Amino acid sequence: MEELLKEALGTVTLKKTGKGGGGCINEGEAYLIDSGTVFVKYNKKSQARAMFDGEMDSLKAIAATNTIHVPKPLYVLDNPEGGAVLVLEYLDMKGLTRYSRQLGEELAKMHLHNAELGKKQKEKENFVGEAENSNEDEEQPVYMSQFGFHTTTCCGYLPQDNTFCDDWPTFYARQRLEHQINLIEKDYGDKEVRELWSRLQNKIPNFFKDLTIEPSLLHGDLWGGNVAESATGPVVFDPASFYGHHEFELAIAGMFGGFNSTFYQAYHNIIPKAPGFEARHKLYQLYHCLNHWNHFGTGYRGNSISLLKSLSKH
Repeated sequence: MEELLKEALGTVTLKKTGKGGGGCINEGEAYLIDSGTVFVKYNKKSQARAMFDGEMDSLKAIAATNTIHVPKPLYVLDNPEGGAVLVLEYLDMKGLTRYSRQLGEELAKMHLHNAELGKKQKEKENFVGEAENSNEDEEQPVYMSQFGFHTTTCCGYLPQDNTFCDDWPTFYARQRLEHQINLIEKDYGDKEVRELWSRLQNKIPNFFKDLTIEPSLLHGDLWGGNVAESATGPVVFDPASFYGHHEFELAIAGMFGGFNSTFYQAYHNIIPKAPGFEARHKLYQLYHCLNHWNHFGTGYRGNSISLLKSLSKH
């Protein structure tokens, strides 16, 4: 793998710095190269290439909003030893302490970014010939009117179905919740989950009554382990992006800690809670409980069943 990295990075020097660390899914290592330092993530699973391609496109999409800082993705490479590697800009980071307020503000601005693009697009359409004469950079983000993403992304190592859909409740029910339910039924043969899901799925529209939802670019896996800070501000990484309801983002943030009241206050000062927020918050946490069950086993069954039962009474 080291020869592969040397060739891709055009470097003679390739030395481990000792700063690395793995997560639940991938291993990582910082390397000193001729031009500085890079961070290399690697995974030997057969689906690693697709997973890292999705992460790279997610990082590019977030960076293009000019809101929250992310590590710059450099290369995705097939690993001759199996799987793939993702090469990223190295950032010197530590746990989030000083920049919680800034993170809340920047996250809200990222969630509003697509709507602002939509407003600008409508303004342009009011000027005859403006669109034809536009000479914008192709790398600039464009307004997305649908929910989904242009490529597969993985929340953990499981691929998400990001096929574009016009309706958020339909997208969330079919392409997020039902997908997880199907995996559980296939791998665990759990009939109770299927029965509870059959009750809940017909009630999902009730959670979104009188609510207008515009697609927001999401990080997609914003738990405390995917957030840090540099000397200059907050940093997010390991995204599983797609365009969805901004409230979805806060579900996993509330499940595993790492975010204080300052963060939430700053976020909701910009995007206030809409009526029904708390019920939808539980509906969105259900996805992550099911996804964790599919990743880590039946330790997450109890929470999943409990949520399915309570939500089906909505």
